[in-house]
Amino acid sequence: MENTHNLSEQRLADAWAELQAHSNEGFALQPDAYRLAFADPEFLLRRETRGIRFQLELLKPDLDQQAQGVHHTVVVYGSARFPSPETAAVQLAAAEASGDEAALALAHRQTRNAHYYEQARLFGRLVATHSRGKGADDCLHVCTGGGPGIMEAANRGAHEMGAPTVGLNIALPHEQSANPYVTPSLSFKFHYFALRKMHFMMRAKALVTFPGGFGTLDELFEVVTLVQTRKAKPVPIILFGSDYWNRLLNLEVLLEEGTISPEDLKLFSIVDTPEAAWEAIRAFYSL
Repeated sequence: MENTHNLSEQRLADAWAELQAHSNEGFALQPDAYRLAFADPEFLLRRETRGIRFQLELLKPDLDQQAQGVHHTVVVYGSARFPSPETAAVQLAAAEASGDEAALALAHRQTRNAHYYEQARLFGRLVATHSRGKGADDCLHVCTGGGPGIMEAANRGAHEMGAPTVGLNIALPHEQSANPYVTPSLSFKFHYFALRKMHFMMRAKALVTFPGGFGTLDELFEVVTLVQTRKAKPVPIILFGSDYWNRLLNLEVLLEEGTISPEDLKLFSIVDTPEAAWEAIRAFYSL
């Protein structure tokens, strides 16, 4: 049995070595019927093998997180465009020096929104502090989309407390790399938004949504819909920043028009401090 195992490993290694050799030597990889199917990129990228790619994108992050003891997460959503206070201060100084009115207006807005970054960072620290010293079954890990802005802030806060953090990044036309505070072995890249959103929910014990754009709203309402339709178990869904959310969402209209039920408005809560967000989660689970 041992020899068979070693032989199998050698064949796998040979298949990948062939691909690596083509890459190193700059050769185009031509279709080859004799190439092992799993080592044939042209085959794996065909339209007909999309289902296989779905399965791989589901399995890889799932198995890796299981192996590293990540069973429960607190997911943080929010804008990728909100800078840290340090970055905002540098941008403001540069704009003031330039005298460019448009740049100055943008810098002032970024400075105003930078406090959300700091609040997300503090929230990440609270989650990590609670989980310090706990076993895998009781530990809560901060999980974000892995990008900049609010995502970076939440990962950063947990990282600063010595906790591993998860990043579920997405391949976009404008390349987005993982922020430096995601644990490298827990930094995953997705092609399919649907699979990425599934992974957000698979381990989520709570979701905290900071101000954001279309992507943030898409993720938020996906979760609300899953909980409303009982496709997912109830979890705390927390909107951070009452000024932002109260201006953006007028969900009373849905109630007035009968498109939702009164109890649907209780699916989420709105808070203004990291402590209030954490308290909502703590109270929900009696932590």
